[in-house]
Amino acid sequence: MTITSPHLGSPAVWTDAKLLYALEEVVETELNRHLKVAKDWMPHEYVPWSDARNFPGLFEDGEAWDKEQSKVTELGRIALVVNLLTEDNLPSYHHEIASLFGRDGAWGTWVHRWTAEEGRHGIVMRDYLLASRAVDPDKLEAFRMAHMSEGFESDNRHSMLHSVAYVAFQELATRVSHRNTGHQSGDPVCDRMLARIATDENLHMVFYRNLLKAAFDLAPDLTMQAVRDVIVNFRMPGHGMPGFERAAAQMAIGEVYNMRIHHDDVLQPVLRFLKVMEIDGLGPEGQRAQDELGLFMGGLDAEALKFDEKLAARKARMAARAAG
Repeated sequence: MTITSPHLGSPAVWTDAKLLYALEEVVETELNRHLKVAKDWMPHEYVPWSDARNFPGLFEDGEAWDKEQSKVTELGRIALVVNLLTEDNLPSYHHEIASLFGRDGAWGTWVHRWTAEEGRHGIVMRDYLLASRAVDPDKLEAFRMAHMSEGFESDNRHSMLHSVAYVAFQELATRVSHRNTGHQSGDPVCDRMLARIATDENLHMVFYRNLLKAAFDLAPDLTMQAVRDVIVNFRMPGHGMPGFERAAAQMAIGEVYNMRIHHDDVLQPVLRFLKVMEIDGLGPEGQRAQDELGLFMGGLDAEALKFDEKLAARKARMAARAAG
C-alpha cells in the first residue's frame, strides 16, 4: 500500500492518529465486505421458549431452580456462564473501541455495527439459559452485577495497533470457545445457538485479521511489536469475573479452551494467514519482536505438550476407575 497523503508525514513516526487515517480506506473496504456476507438473525428463534416456566418471585406458581431441570452438562453450564458474562461487558468494550477507533467515518460505522451484532449474543444466551433452566438465575444475576460493577479495562487500551492485534486473536478465541461449549453442552438446541454466535465471531475475526494485515503493510516493525506484545501477554476478556480461574481450569480439562487449543486453533491460524514469521526486511526492533515471538510460540507449544500428556494421563485414570 502506498501512502501519498501529505498529512501523514514520515512512516518512521507513526502515531495512532496517522494509522487510523491511513487504515480508513481498508476499514471501509472490510466493512462493505462484512455487510455483504453477514446475515441478520433473530435471537428469539434460537430459544426453546416452550421449555420456559415461572421462577419464584412475583408469580405464585413459580418453580424453584434445580440443575436436574436442564439437560445441559455441568461443563456446559460452567462454560456458558463464563461466555455470557464475557458478552455482558459489551458496554465497556464499546467504550474502549469507540475511544480508540472513533465514532466517525468507516471506523465509527464499524464500531456501532460490531456492537449491535455482539449485543445479540448476550440476548440469546441469557434467554436460552433462563428458558431452558440451565443455570441458577439468582446466581447468574449476582455474577453479572459483580462482574460489571468491577468494570473492564483492556490490557491494550494504550494503543490502537495493539488493540487491533488483540481482537484479531480474541475474536477467534471467542469463536472457538463458543463452538466447543456447544459441542460439550449435551443439548442440540444449545449447540445450534452457539454455532450461530460463532459464525458472527468468525466474521469479526476476519475483519480485524485483514486490518492487521494492512497494518503490517504500512508499519511492519510497529505491527510486529504489537503482535508480539499481545500474544505474550494474552488474556481472555473475562479474566476479571468471579471464579474465573476455577472455571477456566475446568474448561481446560474439559477441552473447551486450553493451552493446546489456544496455540493450535487460535494463534497459529492467524499467524499462518498473515505469514508473520516469514516477513523480512524488518528493522532492528521488528526483527527482535519477530524472534521473540518465534521463541514464545515454541515455548507455548512445549507447555501445551506437557498439558496434553497430563490430560491424557487423567483420562486414562478415569477410564480405569470406571472399568474397575
